[in-house]
Amino acid sequence: MAKVPAAAVAAGGLIGGYGVARWTGKRQLGGAVLAVAGATAAQQWRRQAGGQAAGALTVAYVAGFAGSHPLAKKVGAWPAVFGVAGAVALASWAVADRRG
Repeated sequence: MAKVPAAAVAAGGLIGGYGVARWTGKRQLGGAVLAVAGATAAQQWRRQAGGQAAGALTVAYVAGFAGSHPLAKKVGAWPAVFGVAGAVALASWAVADRRG
């Protein structure tokens, strides 16, 4: 079975977490999606690039989530979520995924 890149898991967690929260009206459910995807990506980051890189990418993931809120006030919710998801995915690819 093909492995899903950590970049896709992280971006999917940010996008999916927001989508679930928005469409269900249950922020906790969106938070659960965000947390599960973040933990899954962090495990992959640790295996692929080591603990320090996993820690830094986890900080980027959480910062992307937090940063999407004020950014949404300027550009809109979905553009903010897609923007931070793309930034986290790019960081994940550069630090961990391209190493294989």
